[in-house]
Amino acid sequence: MEGGAPLSDYIYKPTLLMLPTSRYDARCADFAVNFMHMLRFTKGEWYGKPFRLMPWQEQIVRDIFGIVDKETGYRQFRMTYIELPKKSGKSEFAAAIALYLLFADGEAGAEVYSIANDINQARIVFDTAQNMVMQNRDLMSICKVVPSTKRIVFKHTNSFYRVLSSEVKSKQGFNVSGLIFDELFAQQTRELFDTMTKYTGDARRQPLYWIITTAGRDRTSICYELHCKSKDILSGAKVDPSFYPVIYGIEDGEDWTDPAVWRRCNPSIDVTIPFETIRAAFEQAKQNPAEEMHFRQFRLNEWCNADIRWMHMDKWDALGEEIDWGDYEGRDCYCGLDLSSTGDLTALVLVFPPGVYDNKYAILPHFWLPEEAIDLRTRRDHVPYAVWRKMGVFNTTEGNVVDYDYIVAFIAKLSERYRIREIAYDRYGAEKIRRDLEELGAEHGFEVIPFGQGFISMSPPSKDFFQFVMEGKIRHGKHPVLDWNMANVVIDQDAAGNIKPNKKKSTEKIDGVVAMIMGFARATLASGGNESVYAERGILFV
Repeated sequence: MEGGAPLSDYIYKPTLLMLPTSRYDARCADFAVNFMHMLRFTKGEWYGKPFRLMPWQEQIVRDIFGIVDKETGYRQFRMTYIELPKKSGKSEFAAAIALYLLFADGEAGAEVYSIANDINQARIVFDTAQNMVMQNRDLMSICKVVPSTKRIVFKHTNSFYRVLSSEVKSKQGFNVSGLIFDELFAQQTRELFDTMTKYTGDARRQPLYWIITTAGRDRTSICYELHCKSKDILSGAKVDPSFYPVIYGIEDGEDWTDPAVWRRCNPSIDVTIPFETIRAAFEQAKQNPAEEMHFRQFRLNEWCNADIRWMHMDKWDALGEEIDWGDYEGRDCYCGLDLSSTGDLTALVLVFPPGVYDNKYAILPHFWLPEEAIDLRTRRDHVPYAVWRKMGVFNTTEGNVVDYDYIVAFIAKLSERYRIREIAYDRYGAEKIRRDLEELGAEHGFEVIPFGQGFISMSPPSKDFFQFVMEGKIRHGKHPVLDWNMANVVIDQDAAGNIKPNKKKSTEKIDGVVAMIMGFARATLASGGNESVYAERGILFV
């Protein structure tokens, strides 16, 4: 494979982590490298070609398997922590390690396991290893592959390699000789890690725990703890002779837009991932804060702040214009309704699909607060609710709680002016108003649609809406409350890149934006164009 150094051309550089009581055994290191080089790649354009360790991988293999105690000959390093960006070839590398520990490590009764946050993730490395074995006649002749139970058995030494689920209770009593722990950053607690690394390998002379992961965002996690430990060991601030750290990622203060930084952070660039792929991801990241965080975390391996500001407010502000809403009378619209707790802000946002003479979605928001709560909220929250009341940009209901009956009556009047087709709402805590709206809808010809607030439902319309803002396909009337809501939005993002507004993390209210996204989702579905994913597969609800 291009980028992999032939064994004869590789010049080994001993690591500074080697103890004075250890030595480099070239024979052991050569044996491990040669074993891995007899394997074959399992994916894409490299399928079936001889597996060749890239220089950064070979350095690790030689350090781990070649540095041994001078007296006992056992390996110095017991835990390897490797943190690197996505698409660096980690699955095939980890699979090669697992197969070496199963077949060639000289451990009788070896127990090698793959584990991750969920069993599907754990299967990725195992399936890669299985494919490597099935391409090698010599290995196939000495083992039994059991795909149904995700197990490879090496009868000669009474050893096996298998996948484990993430259920912690069932892990006590294992006698681990090798562990592949994939994507540690996804672990929400440390219980599984502690169980698999502290209580299962005591009977082994040289167990190897192979931790390989991308950077995460949770700085209270076990993964971040190991990240910090690795940095401290590499800087000399801490010493743990059994721990081998490898981190490829951007450093504090480095420019994330610098292509030279991209190359340093991605040791497999132009081998497992083309440089142009990273550049293309960067171009998207420049336009979108969510994509920027995704790029920095998964392409540059940066531990990013989990709180991501969503909107470029200059782009949003540029779409504000004076709108004569009389021009929209009688036109179809789709509403999102975000109901507050009794004393808080409630939002209803009407979204008008593009018409015959315009190609933009128009946004018309309405807000409510209880009259008696305005002065208190103005003083407590330092938000100009009292000023906005004088401006007439939101509505009030009598008393100290929001009157849902008033809102239903207000929607009835709106339905006489505009052709409301649907009202999407967060079904949590909305049973009474739902019944009232359904009765109203039966009279005025609109449907009431429950709308989930999780990633599955919120991510596609959030991404579509953001893209439409970037493309100038949205128009709004510079409503001060909606503008304030938009500036407050912080999003959550999962490992797959799905996003959703997060009310808890947003420093101030975002109710209008949540309502707008729900209405926008229904409007894009109904418009029937090619601009939205909903035209093909519809909304998914949770």
